Amino acid sequence: MHLNRRRFLGGMVAGSAAAAFTLPARPVSATVASGSTPALLPQALAALNAHGQVIPNRDLIGIVDFSAPSRSARFDIVDVVGGRVLGRHLVAHGSGSDPANSGWVQRFSNLPGSNASSKGSFVTGQHYYGRHGRSRRLMGLEAENSAALARNIVIHGASYVTPQMAEDVGRIGRSQGCFAVSTSEIADVLELLGPGRLLFAAK
Repeated sequence: MHLNRRRFLGGMVAGSAAAAFTLPARPVSATVASGSTPALLPQALAALNAHGQVIPNRDLIGIVDFSAPSRSARFDIVDVVGGRVLGRHLVAHGSGSDPANSGWVQRFSNLPGSNASSKGSFVTGQHYYGRHGRSRRLMGLEAENSAALARNIVIHGASYVTPQMAEDVGRIGRSQGCFAVSTSEIADVLELLGPGRLLFAAK
């Protein structure tokens, strides 16, 4: 099922209206405790400010650092207001971004059929139930990820993302471009990173 941008934004706004805490669309900054600061936090906050008009819920953001290997917990959920990392998770990248299955992102793509990860700013949409169970839609906000909605790039759980695999093999499995996390953690990730929030990915 393919959603257009208008339907996505309409559903996102409707879903986020019931959010318990929403920040106004004004410039924000955050200081995370020393030693816990995600390297990409300044870029993510700049993106949050740049896309404020389409990101109604600005209290929590997701940051994926694709410069780290897939064996590392490189998906941070950050409490912008409280200045703390609420969770760190393993997350898969697309097979098209790592053809040799090395565990490292080599390239990004926005092309349908590339099975690659895309970088940049995404806004989270409504959850749905698909072949990977409960998942959350994403809409890309930049030229590098503008096809995310059409490509069905989403956040979902996957059996190939486990700490045991990361330890035993030195990497986790690859997705088809989606942000796949452990099935044991997907409920927490989707709960924290609800509709109308920023997911920022870069390398």
